[in-house]
Amino acid sequence: MLFRRRRPEGFFDRMRTALWPRRSFGRSFQYLIKRVLRLTATPHAIAAGVAAGVFASWTPLLGFHFILAFALAYVLAGNMVAAALGTAFGNPLSFPFIWTLTIKIGNMLIGVETGAHQRHVNLEGLLRHLDIKQLWDPVLKPMLIGAIPPGLITGIAFYILTYWGVRAFQTRRKSRLAARAKIRLQAMAGKRADRPADGAESA
Repeated sequence: MLFRRRRPEGFFDRMRTALWPRRSFGRSFQYLIKRVLRLTATPHAIAAGVAAGVFASWTPLLGFHFILAFALAYVLAGNMVAAALGTAFGNPLSFPFIWTLTIKIGNMLIGVETGAHQRHVNLEGLLRHLDIKQLWDPVLKPMLIGAIPPGLITGIAFYILTYWGVRAFQTRRKSRLAARAKIRLQAMAGKRADRPADGAESA
């Protein structure tokens, strides 16, 4: 295949590109917007898929954002590709903000002071032994609970923005296609009108 890589891209290369794109984040953001707008689905399906992906990005379930986004998109009758694109809301630039905000909101909703659990967490031991039971109460539980309010707010906001953006884009595209079709029909009609005249001149 033309322009194919000499060395196939490995798993770690794909993960690195997903976490930190080779092009700038600004260009990647513009590319995602164009991909969303050009999806062939109803405005609701695309908007619901994007909202599902954005909501899933607020959860601390790294590695399961796609699965959660697909499940939510299925329930909301959303587009699966849009759901996958919506998970780009969670990226290396937004994750520190997301994690900090969700754990603060979660501790506030649970009624636990932010520093109370952190003093009893042995991070070195948790990372060494991957003890999920010890990680659940001080970190995962408040982050899951704290992800619900901002996830709902941003999900609804992205749904509205995406719905109106896709609807306007599809309306403009239909108008352009209709105008081009009209021009082609007029050109074909003009050619048909010229044919008898050419035949009469030759006679």
